[in-house]
Amino acid sequence: MKPGTISAEGLFEAHREAMRWEWIAGHARPDRRFEEAAIRDARSAADLVGYLNYVHPYRVQIVGRREVAYLAACEPDAQERRIARIVTLEPPVLIVADGQQAPPRLVAMCDRAEIPLFQTAESAGHVIDVVRADLAQQFAERTTRHGVFMDILGLGVLITGESGLGKSELGLELISRGHGLVADDAVDLYRISETALEGRCPELLLNLLEVRGIGLLDIKAIFGETAVRRKMRLKLIVHLVRKETMEREFERLPYEPLFEDILGMPVRKVVIAVDAGRNLAVLVEAAVRNTVLQLRGIDTYQEFIKRHQAAMDEK
Repeated sequence: MKPGTISAEGLFEAHREAMRWEWIAGHARPDRRFEEAAIRDARSAADLVGYLNYVHPYRVQIVGRREVAYLAACEPDAQERRIARIVTLEPPVLIVADGQQAPPRLVAMCDRAEIPLFQTAESAGHVIDVVRADLAQQFAERTTRHGVFMDILGLGVLITGESGLGKSELGLELISRGHGLVADDAVDLYRISETALEGRCPELLLNLLEVRGIGLLDIKAIFGETAVRRKMRLKLIVHLVRKETMEREFERLPYEPLFEDILGMPVRKVVIAVDAGRNLAVLVEAAVRNTVLQLRGIDTYQEFIKRHQAAMDEK
C-alpha cells in the first residue's frame, strides 16, 4: 500500500449511501490521509482502524456507545483532556457510530485540529468491518494483465494470448452461451489473501467489450445484468496460441499441470491452439470443467497413467 492512497473524502464518498453518515466537522481537510509511518508499520488493514484507543496513533478511531459514555462521564475539564488526547493521536478520520451524538467539545476540537469527523446510526462493529474491507483493498498487492476475464461456470477465468487471436470474439461467444464478463482488454488483479487473487474491471472499461469490426459493445445493455460481474476470484488462465507455437513450445499431454505466477501465487493454466474449425468456446468450457475436477482432487491424466501402468503390470 502506498502512502496517502486513501483520503477522508474518498472514504466518505465511497460509503456515503451504505453507511448513511454525515460529515459534521473537519471540513477544512477533505484530503487528510494516513501518515506514512502508520502504513509502514501496519501489518494489515486491521491495524489502521478500531475502537477509540489512546495507544494506537494515526488510525481511524471509532467512537461507539461506550466511548461516548466514557467521554461524557466526567467533569468538563476532564472531558476536555480526554478529547484533547484523541487529537494528539492524529487520526485521519474520526467516526461516531451506534447512533450517538458527538459531544460538542469533540466537534469543536475536530474543527480546530482539521480532523474529519463522521457520524452514523450504523453499529460501531459494522463501521469497523466496512472500513477495514475498504482499506484491505488498498493494502492488496495489485497488477494489471491484458486479456478477457470471465465467470465461466462459476470459475474466474482469464483468457490471454497473442494479439489477433480473437480473445474478445471468444469472450462474446461465451457471453452468448450464458457466461459472464468481468473485464475486457485490461484486468486489475489483487492479491486479497495468502491464497486468493481477485480480478476486477477498471472503471473506464466497465461492462464494455471491444470486437474488431463492430467496435465497443455495452454487454450489460445488450445481454442484461446477468451477463456482467463486478469481480471474480481468479482460478484459471486459458492461454491461446497459434498452432505452430503449440507444436514448437508445448507438450501435447503435459505430465504435470501448468501454472503461471501472478503476484507470487501459482495460478492453473491451460494452453489451447487456435486453428480453423476448432470450437474455442466448447474447448474453454471443457477446460473449465476439467479444472473443477482437478480442484476436487480428480486428475484425469494421472488416472490414465495408473491405468496404463496397471495394463503394463498385467502383461
